[in-house]
Amino acid sequence: MIPCPASIRRGYRRTSPRRLLHRIATLARLAIAVVATQSLVVFVASAQSPPRPNIVFIMTDDQGYWDTGVTGNPHIDTPNMDAIAEQGIQLDRYYAAPVCAPTRAGLMTGRYYLRTGLYNTRFGGDSMGLSEITVAQLLKKAGYRTGLFGKWHLGKYPGYQPQERGFDEFFGHYHGHIERYQFPDQVYHNGRPVDARGYVSDVFTDASIDFIEHAAETHDGPFYCALMFNAPHSPFLLDTSHYAQPEGDKTLKKYLDRGLPMREARTYGLIDRVDQNIGRLLDALERAGAADNTLVVFTSDNGGVSKFFKGGMNGNKASVYEGGVRAPCFVCWPKRIKPGQIVHGQTSHVDWLPTFCELAGVGIPQDRTIDGVSLVNLLTTGADQPHHAFVYHTWDRYQPNADKRWSISDDRWKLLCQVGSTTTSSRSHWRLFDLQSDPGEKHNVASRNPEQVERLRSEFVRWFADVTAEQTYTPVPVPVGEVPVDIEPSWSTWTGDNIQYVFDGYDWDTIQGWRESGERASWNLDVEQAGRYHVRLTYGCRPLDAGGKLSLQSGDHAITHHVQASTTADQFESHVVGTLHLEQGHVELVAEVETCPGRELMRLNRITLERVE
Repeated sequence: MIPCPASIRRGYRRTSPRRLLHRIATLARLAIAVVATQSLVVFVASAQSPPRPNIVFIMTDDQGYWDTGVTGNPHIDTPNMDAIAEQGIQLDRYYAAPVCAPTRAGLMTGRYYLRTGLYNTRFGGDSMGLSEITVAQLLKKAGYRTGLFGKWHLGKYPGYQPQERGFDEFFGHYHGHIERYQFPDQVYHNGRPVDARGYVSDVFTDASIDFIEHAAETHDGPFYCALMFNAPHSPFLLDTSHYAQPEGDKTLKKYLDRGLPMREARTYGLIDRVDQNIGRLLDALERAGAADNTLVVFTSDNGGVSKFFKGGMNGNKASVYEGGVRAPCFVCWPKRIKPGQIVHGQTSHVDWLPTFCELAGVGIPQDRTIDGVSLVNLLTTGADQPHHAFVYHTWDRYQPNADKRWSISDDRWKLLCQVGSTTTSSRSHWRLFDLQSDPGEKHNVASRNPEQVERLRSEFVRWFADVTAEQTYTPVPVPVGEVPVDIEPSWSTWTGDNIQYVFDGYDWDTIQGWRESGERASWNLDVEQAGRYHVRLTYGCRPLDAGGKLSLQSGDHAITHHVQASTTADQFESHVVGTLHLEQGHVELVAEVETCPGRELMRLNRITLERVE
């Protein structure tokens, strides 16, 4: 409101009409001057606004909504996770995908995973399409230094690796999980296999801290640090080394003493250890002088695997019930996010790309559908209002479908179908829940609300058709080029009465059981350059089974290998087979039984191809 000068107020009743008009004109000029001054202040404030924030994104693996103190769990110690929520904002209805790789694809692209070509967590379906644009690429374009430390799980072959998808630094692993948490041996640095000493959660945190301290010291622009813990995913290991095991045992004992079963105590111990590392990371931000201008996000990649305490929620990881898709999500940003807020509107993992792009001042891609909606206004104002009209979930390990495991929710209603892979789904499996009165999804009210069922199912079918349009869900061809490449059993298709694929931690998977002539496994390759390639097989074969013949074929070219014994079938050795010519482009590589004198030809662990110079 424009202030009225005291002299004008005092003389108003004695002023003639002419003088009154003059004074009104003067007042108008004063108003214009004040507005102009206010506009100038806004402009100057904008010009002097704080620099773009650093972004630290922390994600755990398989931690449930209920696995923090601030979300009501009385049994677990998570003071640093809780502090992020208490000093910032809690997104109470934040949704991830039912399993990890789909969530990671959505986080990286701002798109539901089925748009990206990814459809699985293994079998070659866990590679995000090369045409996708990642949040790291966009932030790097905006001048951010980018790093990812921990789990990637969006592609292991050349072209699909993090340092080729926008990250300046990557140290972590490609698979859905790793087998050794102490001295981890399935880790890579910018595409190169490396060894690491220490406990895995500590090691990934150390790398993140070093990245942050380097960025702060060199003033190399703002930074985006993604710390992707692989805990508390199985195999549920605390410290196991000679010197460190007592510390791990102490943490485990703490939760056993609280009455938790062994598996649950291990899960809680893993989360506890992650929380300690989050505290170290937050301390490092303070020491680097970066805390005040750093947005910190903490969340998980899907629903939880723990079951000791679930806060009344239904479902766990891999289901489309709330317990399978609702994840903890806390965000703090000193001086920009008011502490202690809770937002109940639906938010999603696909929201991070548009959020970070808005903070960085870079536009989102305009040549594709972006499903996410920026959270910046919600975070900075605390507006507890609707964010997404609908949130969608679907998951099938082998082929996406709109019938077996799916859900759709709005701010009140949720319709879902959750059946096993061998069950033929029907409308009788559909469940409708009123999440406002029944957040635990205990009471199916579909029969009393047919109009809601039809409305939500129609919208889900529309969405599913949209996100799967023009997509073919098959393993991507394995890139074969200048760098030696290991071809995994899980990427094959296999035929034969006895042959089988056995999953055992990705790097120890095998093709085995094959013994009849003609039983085969085949792989699709994408060969960059025609030529000769050295072939090495890694396999195990018990002595009584040795002596069989395996042929390797591609087009008109073939070589034969005589199978040699190892001490036992599950002890793998590498054998140079010979040189095979591969044509350029998409070709098929076939491994086929010629003869087998024993009960199985071999347990084939991998095929390595290396181009002959």
